[in-house]
Amino acid sequence: MTSTDRVTPQQIRDAGLSWTINDKTITATFKTGDFATGLALVNLIGESAEAHNHHPDIELTYPTVTVTLTSHDIDDLSERDLHLARVINDHAEQLGVEKAS
Repeated sequence: MTSTDRVTPQQIRDAGLSWTINDKTITATFKTGDFATGLALVNLIGESAEAHNHHPDIELTYPTVTVTLTSHDIDDLSERDLHLARVINDHAEQLGVEKAS
């Protein structure tokens, strides 16, 4: 599978990411508890996004960070989205941040 291969909603569920599937996007909200932790998470996401040349939509508020992923070039979800979602989950875990339910 190449990074631009489309993924199905079932593949997303099977990946165990616990992100919300919205048609051609996946979204997760993280409970950061405070603005500084949210900013730290956003910075880690930004560094990873640049490294992977795949850029999410990010909303930073007190006390959450919401991330939405899609592959704009194919107007759908791809393996890149799953990969970056895993990386983002790892960053959140590193900071002790949980997903909102």
